[in-house]
Amino acid sequence: MAFVQNNILLIIILVLSGSLLLWELLSRRSGREISSLLAVQLINYKDALVLDVREESDYDDGHLPNSMHIPAVEIKDRLEELEKFKDKPIVIVYRSGVRSGAAGATLHKNGFSLIHNLAGGIDTWKDADLPIVKN
Repeated sequence: MAFVQNNILLIIILVLSGSLLLWELLSRRSGREISSLLAVQLINYKDALVLDVREESDYDDGHLPNSMHIPAVEIKDRLEELEKFKDKPIVIVYRSGVRSGAAGATLHKNGFSLIHNLAGGIDTWKDADLPIVKN
């Protein structure tokens, strides 16, 4: 107990650094965040799949050209549709980029390794005046 009291600052630093390392490890499993510019490069030069995981009404209001739509809550049930993209880059799009991590984690657990989350989601894409398709 005396050790803890005498070294509380050191223990706090140790816990914080361990937490940051764990966060980094877990965030990599859900895919790394990429900018709109890098997403365009992956789409144009690496034939990346754009996977829009928003709800249907949001998708219908506007989405990236040639994107595949599978709502985040349906990813586990529809993995067979994505099997042919297992070895290709996948750019996951959500409204603000927040929930795309859960979809990316599900894909990672099922053997997909080239997962990227569009930082800022569809809002960032629109802010950059990049093409949007409406249904």
